[in-house]
Amino acid sequence: MAVDYKLEGHVAVVTGSTSGIGQALATALAEQGVNVVLNGFGDPQKIEADRQAIQARTNAAVRYHGADMTKPAEIADMIAFAKAEFGRLDILVNNAGVQHVAPVDEFPDEKWDQLIAVILSSTFHATKAAVPVMKAQGRGRIVNIASAHGLVASAFKAPYVAAKHGVVGFTKSCAVELARTGITVNAICPGYVKTPLIESQIVDQAKARGIAPERVVEDVILAAQPNKTFVEYEHLAGLLLYLVSDLGASATGAAMTVDGAWTAA
Repeated sequence: MAVDYKLEGHVAVVTGSTSGIGQALATALAEQGVNVVLNGFGDPQKIEADRQAIQARTNAAVRYHGADMTKPAEIADMIAFAKAEFGRLDILVNNAGVQHVAPVDEFPDEKWDQLIAVILSSTFHATKAAVPVMKAQGRGRIVNIASAHGLVASAFKAPYVAAKHGVVGFTKSCAVELARTGITVNAICPGYVKTPLIESQIVDQAKARGIAPERVVEDVILAAQPNKTFVEYEHLAGLLLYLVSDLGASATGAAMTVDGAWTAA
C-alpha cells in the first residue's frame, strides 16, 4: 500500500536529476504529486522524453532547467524559474555531482575545481537562492545528497571526499541558522548505489582484474560495505519523502546514512 506523504501541490527543484539517483528522487516526488523542476546535462532528446514520461505517469507537472552547476547566475535563475513557473518552492534537493579518481599529487587542478564547484559550491548557491522563497512561505525542506564519503574517506578521492564533507558541514550550519524559520536542512549519505556509472565501472574492473563481475562487486566496489549489497534507489527515496513531509519536521541538521553499515564499521 502506497504511503501518502501529503505533498501534492508542493514544488521541488532537484539538481542533477536527468539520470541516476537524482532522476529516481525526482520521480518519487512526482509520484507524490510534487511539481518538479529537473536539472542536469545529457542528450536533450532523452531529457525531454524522460520529462514527458515522468509527467505522463504521475499527477505532477514536470519542467526542466539546464543550469550549469558551476555557474552561480544560472543556479539562481533555476530557482527563480521554479518560483515563476509554480508560484512557490517547497523542496530543494542538492544532488548534482561528478567524480574523478587520482592520487592527490597527480590530481588535475581543473578537476579539483570542477568537483568542488559542482558538489559543494552549487549546494551553497542553490540554497542561498532558495532560502528567501522558503522563508517567505514559512516552510521549506532542503535535502543535500552527500555520501558515506561525507563521513569517512577513501584513497584517491581527495576532492570528492573534501566536497562531501563540506556538504555535511554546510548542512549542519544551515540547520542551526534556520532552525526557527520552518526550514529544515538535512543530508542523506548513501553508500554505493548501482547507478549507470557504477555498472560501467564493474565491467571495466572485471576486465582489468580478470575476475567475474560478482567478485568485483563484493571484493572491490562494496569492500567497505559490510552488507555487500547496493543501496537501492527506493531506499533513498523513502528517506527523502520522510524528510520533506511533515513527518520530518523535527529532523534537521542530520547526516543520515543509508550505507549498509559502512560508516558503522
